[in-house]
Amino acid sequence: MLTPDRLLAVNRRTQPPPRGAWNSFVFAATLHLVNLGDSARVRAHTQLDERIRKDFDGGTRFVPILTRKGGVGKTTVTALLGMALADARDDRIIAVDANPDRGTLSERVTKQTRSTVRDVVTKAASIGGYTDFSTLVSRDGTRLDILASDTDPLLSEAFDEDDYNVVADLAARYYSIMLTDCGTGIVHSVMRATLQRADSIVIVSGGSIDEARLASETLTWLEANGYGDLVRNAVVALNTATQGTNLVKLEEIESHFRSRVREIVRIPWDPQLAAGSVISFDDLKPITRLAARTLAAVVVEGLPADRGV
Repeated sequence: MLTPDRLLAVNRRTQPPPRGAWNSFVFAATLHLVNLGDSARVRAHTQLDERIRKDFDGGTRFVPILTRKGGVGKTTVTALLGMALADARDDRIIAVDANPDRGTLSERVTKQTRSTVRDVVTKAASIGGYTDFSTLVSRDGTRLDILASDTDPLLSEAFDEDDYNVVADLAARYYSIMLTDCGTGIVHSVMRATLQRADSIVIVSGGSIDEARLASETLTWLEANGYGDLVRNAVVALNTATQGTNLVKLEEIESHFRSRVREIVRIPWDPQLAAGSVISFDDLKPITRLAARTLAAVVVEGLPADRGV
């Protein structure tokens, strides 16, 4: 490929200015004679971007986010993962709230529509392009699109496997990655449809003994029901902000999960996340953004680059 990095000789005139406070200062102070290159922090950020921006061929990748226990931060992790993906990638990312118990994913962004998954199902035949679909979702500052669940619990219970497949088929026309914020009912019909499409899964666990045990039991259920490949390729997001985290040895919990799944990522406590309201990705603590970006990178690395792989 005739790209600039291959054709241009690297010298003082062609090397880009360094990024990073000290390296930029040296560059300016020496009248551009000394170029130390990007700082280690900038290089690490760029390398993480490259991991998240992995190219895909052959259609949409589906990633459900699962848990057997409410209150461990599953919806927050879904939002963080989606925002980190959308912030770094140039393609479209959507997070769908498929929680049959009145999910709250749409409350993590500024709402721009009252539409829900039910509206997508009822209007499916009239959706002719992304412009039509985009009127049914809310978009945050990272360009993450979020499709809300039904606010009426009776309607939410009616959202079944067939409805999920209608939403997923439409999303597959316009998005490269679809995240699904699942409910805690692992035997619900929507869960079956979600797992059948899944390219990888994220299991969310809190830091307490009970929360970790339920997350481990989720893996066992998946293995017993024919989803062993998903378990081996799974990522566990360990939310260290839940109650009881300070009372247990997180390293022991991680050691247990490391023997069963591909990767574990810790999600730290963050005051903005603790509020349980709208999340501004840029306003998160740096350590929280790094955790979200790391989660995005390891999830993407587990997705097939090509459908034949």
